[in-house]
Amino acid sequence: MATTKQRISPCLWFDKEAEEAANYYVGIFHNSRVTDTTRYGDAGKEITGGEPGSVMFVAFELDGQEFTALNGGPIFKFNEAVSLQVNCETQEEIDDYWEKLGAGGDPKAQQCGWLKDKYGLSWQVVPPMEEFFQRDPNSPGAARAMEAMLKMKKIDIGELRRAAAGE
Repeated sequence: MATTKQRISPCLWFDKEAEEAANYYVGIFHNSRVTDTTRYGDAGKEITGGEPGSVMFVAFELDGQEFTALNGGPIFKFNEAVSLQVNCETQEEIDDYWEKLGAGGDPKAQQCGWLKDKYGLSWQVVPPMEEFFQRDPNSPGAARAMEAMLKMKKIDIGELRRAAAGE
Protein backbone atom coordinates (compact mmCIF):
# COMPACT_ATOMS: atom_id res chain seq x y z
CA MET A 1 0.00 0.00 0.00
CA ALA A 2 1.43 3.37 -1.01
CA THR A 3 1.70 6.10 1.58
CA THR A 4 0.56 9.62 0.79
CA LYS A 5 2.97 12.41 1.61
CA GLN A 6 1.48 15.40 3.36
CA ARG A 7 0.91 18.02 0.65
CA ILE A 8 1.75 21.08 2.74
CA SER A 9 4.33 21.05 5.52
CA PRO A 10 6.24 23.83 7.27
CA CYS A 11 9.93 24.36 6.57
CA LEU A 12 11.72 26.02 9.49
CA TRP A 13 14.87 28.01 8.65
CA PHE A 14 17.73 27.81 11.13
CA ASP A 15 21.26 29.15 10.98
CA LYS A 16 23.06 25.91 11.93
CA GLU A 17 20.74 24.38 14.55
CA ALA A 18 18.30 22.37 12.37
CA GLU A 19 19.34 18.94 13.63
CA GLU A 20 19.56 20.07 17.25
CA ALA A 21 16.14 21.77 17.05
CA ALA A 22 14.46 18.80 15.35
CA ASN A 23 15.75 16.46 18.05
CA TYR A 24 14.65 18.92 20.74
CA TYR A 25 11.09 19.16 19.38
CA VAL A 26 10.85 15.39 18.81
CA GLY A 27 11.77 14.95 22.49
CA ILE A 28 8.85 17.13 23.59
CA PHE A 29 5.93 15.74 21.57
CA HIS A 30 4.60 12.18 21.70
CA ASN A 31 4.25 10.28 18.42
CA SER A 32 7.25 12.16 16.99
CA ARG A 33 10.42 11.19 15.17
CA VAL A 34 13.20 12.33 12.88
CA THR A 35 12.52 10.69 9.51
CA ASP A 36 15.49 11.76 7.38
CA THR A 37 18.64 13.85 7.36
CA THR A 38 20.19 15.28 4.19
CA ARG A 39 23.73 16.61 4.15
CA TYR A 40 25.37 19.25 1.99
CA GLY A 41 27.59 17.96 -0.81
CA ASP A 42 30.21 19.78 -2.82
CA ALA A 43 27.73 21.15 -5.36
CA GLY A 44 26.61 24.72 -4.74
CA LYS A 45 28.92 25.36 -1.78
CA GLU A 46 29.70 28.87 -3.00
CA ILE A 47 25.98 29.73 -3.04
CA THR A 48 24.66 27.85 0.01
CA GLY A 49 27.68 28.24 2.27
CA GLY A 50 26.98 24.74 3.57
CA GLU A 51 30.11 22.77 4.33
CA PRO A 52 30.18 19.37 2.60
CA GLY A 53 28.96 16.74 5.06
CA SER A 54 27.16 19.21 7.32
CA VAL A 55 23.40 18.93 7.83
CA MET A 56 21.29 20.69 5.20
CA PHE A 57 17.74 19.37 5.90
CA VAL A 58 16.17 17.37 8.68
CA ALA A 59 12.73 15.88 8.04
CA PHE A 60 10.75 15.18 11.20
CA GLU A 61 7.25 14.61 12.50
CA LEU A 62 5.65 16.15 15.57
CA ASP A 63 2.60 14.19 16.65
CA GLY A 64 2.23 12.99 13.05
CA GLN A 65 2.62 16.48 11.46
CA GLU A 66 5.50 16.64 8.97
CA PHE A 67 8.12 19.40 9.20
CA THR A 68 11.43 20.19 7.58
CA ALA A 69 14.26 22.04 9.32
CA LEU A 70 16.82 23.74 7.07
CA ASN A 71 20.28 24.96 7.96
CA GLY A 72 20.19 28.00 5.68
CA GLY A 73 22.54 30.36 7.47
CA PRO A 74 21.94 33.52 9.49
CA ILE A 75 20.07 35.43 6.78
CA PHE A 76 16.52 34.93 8.13
CA LYS A 77 15.20 34.84 11.70
CA PHE A 78 11.89 33.69 13.12
CA ASN A 79 9.38 36.35 14.12
CA GLU A 80 5.90 36.43 15.62
CA ALA A 81 4.19 36.63 12.23
CA VAL A 82 4.20 32.81 12.19
CA SER A 83 3.69 30.54 15.16
CA LEU A 84 2.91 26.91 15.82
CA GLN A 85 -0.22 26.27 17.85
CA VAL A 86 -0.37 23.45 20.39
CA ASN A 87 -3.99 22.62 21.22
CA CYS A 88 -4.26 21.26 24.75
CA GLU A 89 -7.24 19.62 26.42
CA THR A 90 -6.09 19.95 30.04
CA GLN A 91 -4.18 22.33 32.28
CA GLU A 92 -1.60 19.59 32.79
CA GLU A 93 -0.90 19.55 29.04
CA ILE A 94 -0.62 23.34 28.97
CA ASP A 95 1.77 23.31 31.92
CA ASP A 96 3.93 20.55 30.39
CA TYR A 97 4.26 22.07 26.92
CA TRP A 98 4.71 25.58 28.33
CA GLU A 99 7.58 24.43 30.54
CA LYS A 100 9.31 22.35 27.85
CA LEU A 101 8.89 24.72 24.91
CA GLY A 102 9.64 27.83 26.95
CA ALA A 103 12.84 26.45 28.53
CA GLY A 104 15.68 28.75 27.48
CA GLY A 105 13.32 30.94 25.44
CA ASP A 106 12.51 34.62 25.69
CA PRO A 107 10.40 35.23 28.84
CA LYS A 108 9.49 38.74 27.61
CA ALA A 109 7.80 37.24 24.54
CA GLN A 110 5.14 35.45 26.57
CA GLN A 111 1.57 36.68 26.47
CA CYS A 112 -1.89 35.11 26.12
CA GLY A 113 -0.52 31.61 25.66
CA TRP A 114 2.26 32.65 23.25
CA LEU A 115 5.91 31.96 23.96
CA LYS A 116 9.23 31.93 22.14
CA ASP A 117 11.44 28.88 22.42
CA LYS A 118 15.22 28.87 22.68
CA TYR A 119 15.51 28.96 18.87
CA GLY A 120 13.26 32.03 18.57
CA LEU A 121 10.27 30.10 17.19
CA SER A 122 6.88 31.31 18.45
CA TRP A 123 4.35 28.83 19.86
CA GLN A 124 0.79 29.20 21.12
CA VAL A 125 -0.03 26.77 23.92
CA VAL A 126 -3.80 27.01 24.23
CA PRO A 127 -6.91 25.25 25.54
CA PRO A 128 -10.01 24.67 23.40
CA MET A 129 -10.78 28.36 22.83
CA GLU A 130 -14.29 27.70 21.52
CA GLU A 131 -15.30 26.97 25.12
CA PHE A 132 -14.64 30.62 25.96
CA PHE A 133 -15.01 32.71 22.81
CA GLN A 134 -16.48 31.09 19.72
CA ARG A 135 -19.90 30.00 20.98
CA ASP A 136 -21.00 33.59 21.48
CA PRO A 137 -18.10 36.04 21.17
CA ASN A 138 -20.32 38.97 22.19
CA SER A 139 -21.55 37.44 25.44
CA PRO A 140 -20.56 38.97 28.79
CA GLY A 141 -18.85 35.66 29.68
CA ALA A 142 -16.67 35.79 26.56
CA ALA A 143 -15.74 39.39 27.34
CA ARG A 144 -14.77 38.47 30.90
CA ALA A 145 -12.73 35.49 29.67
CA MET A 146 -10.95 37.72 27.15
CA GLU A 147 -10.14 40.29 29.84
CA ALA A 148 -8.76 37.52 32.05
CA MET A 149 -6.70 36.01 29.22
CA LEU A 150 -5.14 39.36 28.31
CA LYS A 151 -3.59 39.43 31.80
CA MET A 152 -2.07 35.95 31.47
CA LYS A 153 1.17 34.69 30.07
CA LYS A 154 0.55 30.96 30.40
CA ILE A 155 -3.16 30.19 30.01
CA ASP A 156 -4.96 29.08 33.16
CA ILE A 157 -8.08 27.14 32.11
CA GLY A 158 -9.63 27.33 35.59
CA GLU A 159 -9.23 31.10 35.71
CA LEU A 160 -10.79 31.45 32.24
CA ARG A 161 -13.75 29.31 33.33
CA ARG A 162 -14.21 31.35 36.51
CA ALA A 163 -14.06 34.61 34.55
CA ALA A 164 -16.54 33.34 31.94
CA ALA A 165 -18.90 32.29 34.72
CA GLY A 166 -18.60 35.69 36.42
CA GLU A 167 -16.90 34.33 39.54
